[in-house]
Amino acid sequence: MKGVYFLVAILAFTSSIASAYDPSPLQDFCVALNDTKNAVFVNGKLCKDPKVVKAQDFFRHVEAGNTSNPLGAQVSQVFVDQLPGLNTLGISMARIDFAPKGLNAPHTHPRGTEILIVVEGSLYVGFVSSNQDGNRLFTKVLNKGDVFVFPIGLIHFQLNVGYGNAVAIAALSSQNPGTIIIANALFKSTPSISSQVLTKAFQVDKSIIDYLQKQFWTDNNH
Repeated sequence: MKGVYFLVAILAFTSSIASAYDPSPLQDFCVALNDTKNAVFVNGKLCKDPKVVKAQDFFRHVEAGNTSNPLGAQVSQVFVDQLPGLNTLGISMARIDFAPKGLNAPHTHPRGTEILIVVEGSLYVGFVSSNQDGNRLFTKVLNKGDVFVFPIGLIHFQLNVGYGNAVAIAALSSQNPGTIIIANALFKSTPSISSQVLTKAFQVDKSIIDYLQKQFWTDNNH
C-alpha cells in the first residue's frame, strides 16, 4: 500500500511539473505592455463566434506557384494567416514549386518541424545540425513519393536536381511556424547589419559584404 501512495505522489508531482511551463510562442516576440488599448492578442488569433463559422473558414485552394524568380522556386504557404480555420490546431502546410534547378534556399522554421513529400520530380534536400552536434549535414535525394523530415529550428534546403519541374508538399507542426531565409536575414535586414559584424563573422573583405548587401535577395515564400 505504501508503494501505491508513493507512486501516486510521484505522478502528482510530475504532472504538476509538466503543466508548469511557458507555452511556445507563436510570434517572433511579445513585449510586455500595461496599456491594454495598445495591446494585441498573443499565441494565436481572436476566435470567431462558433455560431457564425462556415465551411469556407476551413478551406483554401492553392494554385501552382510562379517560379519565375532568381531562385526558380515558389513556396505557397497555408499558415493561419492564409487559412483562419488553422487557429489553435497546431498544424500548417505549404506547396513548393520548383523550376529545373530551382532552389528553396537555406532557411529555418523557428516554431515548427517540417515533413515533406515529393509529389513530382527529384529533389536534393538536407539540413544542418546544431553547433553542439558539430554542424553535421544530413542530405538525401528524394524522388516521387519519398518523405523527409526537417527538425524544428534547423537550417534546411531543397534543390531540384531533375530535368523537369518538381513539386513538394510540406506539413509543419505549428499554425505559424515562421520562416527565416538565411541570406535575407543576414544581407537584407532592416536596418542593415553592420558590415563590421559581417566581415568579422565571415572572415572576408568589406567589399564582399557590401556587394552581398546590394544584391536583390528574393523572398519566395508567400
